[in-house]
Amino acid sequence: MADFRIDAALSTADLEALLRRVGSERYHINHPFHRLMVEGRLSRGQMQAWALNRYCYQAVIPRKDAIILSRIEDRDLRIAWRERILDHDGVAGQPGGIKRWLKLATGLGLDAADVEAERFALPATRFAVNAYLTFVEKRSLLEAIASSLTEMFSPQVIGERVSAILQRYPYIDADTLGYFTPRLTQAPRDVDLALGYVRQHAVTRETQQAVVDALVTKCDILWAMLDALHFAYVEPRHVSPGAFVPQDPVRS
Repeated sequence: MADFRIDAALSTADLEALLRRVGSERYHINHPFHRLMVEGRLSRGQMQAWALNRYCYQAVIPRKDAIILSRIEDRDLRIAWRERILDHDGVAGQPGGIKRWLKLATGLGLDAADVEAERFALPATRFAVNAYLTFVEKRSLLEAIASSLTEMFSPQVIGERVSAILQRYPYIDADTLGYFTPRLTQAPRDVDLALGYVRQHAVTRETQQAVVDALVTKCDILWAMLDALHFAYVEPRHVSPGAFVPQDPVRS
């Protein structure tokens, strides 16, 4: 088991290096379900299950950021942080990340109303998403902001995922995957803001440990969501009562 304990306060460079090590070891790019996806080994039904369940997470992101926003006292930081909400909710008639993810789901053949209602999502997905909301509400502002630092690793997963899907799933085109293109610029901008806050405020061993633990927790939440998908739709294929059931044969 990886040891992310901090025995003495780190320099900002060493703290960032440790945070990046958390991602290299705990981010869901290493999950077996993700590996099956990029290897082209998921059926359409399994891809649908992924898109439907991931929608629950995408839909909660602006709510999560609204909680964080409500806790920020610094006006300039609030102004910068609210961009995240606009990115996902959309603004001035421009669709945001939630609508773009819904387009991905419907492009895979799912009904938009079913996806938005989230009633066919796995119970474990809903528990994981709600756990994230609870975390940003109950923990310190520093921990809540640090939990967003999984975005440090998202360009890597997006780059791998998009190219692999376009190459290996002929029924999916670039337009369907339109959600991911803006994230390639939004995520680095968001990381700069969150990482700057962490550098400024995580200066003691205790606050640095809290930051690292927050990032581990966020990685665990994302990993747990893929655990649930793998259990339900890959092995041993135990779908929770009332959850989505693929209509095509699944692959192992």
